[in-house]
Amino acid sequence: MHGADRAADSVHVRATLGKAAAENFPVAPAFLPRAWRDGLMAVYGYARLVDDIGDGDLAPGGRDAVLLGLDPAAVDDRLAMLDAFEADLHRVFGGTDGPPRHPLLLALRPVVRAHGLTPEPFLGLIEANRQDQRVARYETYGDLLAYCELSANPVGRLVLALTGTSTPERIRRSDAVCTALQIAEHLQDVAEDLGHDRIYLPAEDLRRFHVAEADLAAPSAGASVRSLIAFETERARELLNEGTPLVGSVSGRLRLLLAGFVGGGRAALRAVTAAGFDVLPGPPKPTKSGLLREVAAVLRTAPRKG
Repeated sequence: MHGADRAADSVHVRATLGKAAAENFPVAPAFLPRAWRDGLMAVYGYARLVDDIGDGDLAPGGRDAVLLGLDPAAVDDRLAMLDAFEADLHRVFGGTDGPPRHPLLLALRPVVRAHGLTPEPFLGLIEANRQDQRVARYETYGDLLAYCELSANPVGRLVLALTGTSTPERIRRSDAVCTALQIAEHLQDVAEDLGHDRIYLPAEDLRRFHVAEADLAAPSAGASVRSLIAFETERARELLNEGTPLVGSVSGRLRLLLAGFVGGGRAALRAVTAAGFDVLPGPPKPTKSGLLREVAAVLRTAPRKG
């Protein structure tokens, strides 16, 4: 690879990792040990890139396609890109045709080896993005939860694996938190998702609250849409409450990190509530002070286990 290509790829990688600042929760805060921060950012880079492929939100020019061994024009073929991305993931885990080609996956390889990570969570994130290409509506809440099992829960499981704290109970609590974070993001992004012809509000709930799809395209939400969003917000809050004991089951800096995840979800839901459940003008976002208040509240109230 030429020096100019390496420099361009370095900028490219930094742009992807830089999206961490826009998330509802802290990705790899400075108070964590360096090894944890490096691992979390490597996992975040992977998750962010696969989502950008699935959303058609890659940088222009087709560089990601070239890095994955495809023609630059293939950058617009999301399924082909996901297939190539999965093939590169297998190189992370010891494929026979050399090291990973994409720099974000190359950065992931030492993290996988150091922590004994398995392919399943990474494959789940790819499959979630494949599902996004095929499925644009979810009939039931159960269908949505099954999607979150692929799109969100693997991230929490990877955090536990990276920090060496996985247990069946912690995984169960983590899944509840991650699903809640995913639903909170869907609630914030109803208008944006509709612009991509995706609706993550279960169809059975739209009918229950007498909401038509056209109502979601309005400039602001009517009473029925607000009632629907309030209902889904409470569901997500209950999931967060179910997962909150995860924070009390660990100690030290990991406790702070997990409180950041739960607090971020609570702050996002509080922002939706503060907007009167009218998410249609744009995503209601929590303030930094609001986020810090929620994190502090989680740390005060999360039950500690011995």
